[in-house]
Amino acid sequence: MPVSRTLQRRIAPNRVIPVLAGLALLVVWSLDFGTIQPNRIVPGTGHGLLSATGWFGAGAVTLVLAASMLLSVLPLGVRYVPLLGLVGLSLALLPLLLEVFAARHLPEGAPYARSAIGAGFWCLLFLLSLVLIEILGRLRSGRGLQIMLLVSIGGSWLLLLRGDGLESLSLVREFNARPDQFEQALWTHLALAFGAVAISACVAFILALKMIRSPGWQRPILGAVSFLQTIPSLALFGLLIAPLSALAAAFPFLETLGIRGIGWAPAMLALVAYSLLPMLRNTFVALTEVPDNLVDAGRGMGMNERQLFFQLKLPLALPVIIEGVRITTIQAIGLTAVAALIGAGGFGAFIFQGLGQAAMDLVLLGALPTIALALMADAVFTMLAASLRPTPATA
Repeated sequence: MPVSRTLQRRIAPNRVIPVLAGLALLVVWSLDFGTIQPNRIVPGTGHGLLSATGWFGAGAVTLVLAASMLLSVLPLGVRYVPLLGLVGLSLALLPLLLEVFAARHLPEGAPYARSAIGAGFWCLLFLLSLVLIEILGRLRSGRGLQIMLLVSIGGSWLLLLRGDGLESLSLVREFNARPDQFEQALWTHLALAFGAVAISACVAFILALKMIRSPGWQRPILGAVSFLQTIPSLALFGLLIAPLSALAAAFPFLETLGIRGIGWAPAMLALVAYSLLPMLRNTFVALTEVPDNLVDAGRGMGMNERQLFFQLKLPLALPVIIEGVRITTIQAIGLTAVAALIGAGGFGAFIFQGLGQAAMDLVLLGALPTIALALMADAVFTMLAASLRPTPATA
């Protein structure tokens, strides 16, 4: 009986996982796994994997990576299931290695001393995440399993990082020193990014309808939004300071609304300007690429133009429109961090404060949540677009 291509693909030795696991094994033994700092600014002393975690921790990491390499090359169709459990559990428990490192090397009687994460740990985390993505791709897992894994791993990290064993970690100390500022930065970042996406979605939808109804407007509208996209973000933020300052001086009531040369107003305008092009392009293409035979069939069923738009064209175009929203949201989350340079707030404030103070863990306090927000937005909108795609009817 012939073996299907999907089954052959699952049984064939995997060539990606051994490379990733071997590279992780190389870098985790070559780079510093952690650093002990006398205070938040001084670089401190680095420790390799063996020195940081002892024989037990180093052996566990080596065993996991070697087992991943071995399982991935075995000619077994079910090998990805134990691989998923092994790698997923390793990612969830990875902070325990930092706890062991702090317990072994943090000096007693030094209240300002702290442990910091080294390059070896970050590389191990990154490469293990790539291995997990490869396993999920081979299993052709649904979004439900992926979200469950993400929640499980993220919940384990939050639980371990909030424990007493990692209170000396530099990143945890930076958070504990400013929890209220972190919460305010979170809500500011979300308001700016998603507010800009919502406004640009409405404007792009209106412009797309105008381009469809009046083809002569296509070139000037696309040219204008494309021009806005070419302006560097810092330059656009700077260009908006002067006119908004003049408006606030001419109309004092704008100042009471918070509209001035610096702050959220220029940041919001710039983010909307940058969000228009991907949103407009995807919306226009989605609405104009609906197959003509489906439109003709709708007309044959007696639908008028309004019914054709809301019951046929828009539902078919929604997955592509959501894809544009996904791209725009990820872009807006990243650009919002840059907007902190003009006093907009958000996680970018931590990044630039850390750079100014040479405190890299303060930089990470702003960078890591920004990355996490972008990844969550990507997962949510990808899942939403997939759920809106029409499925062919089965007999």
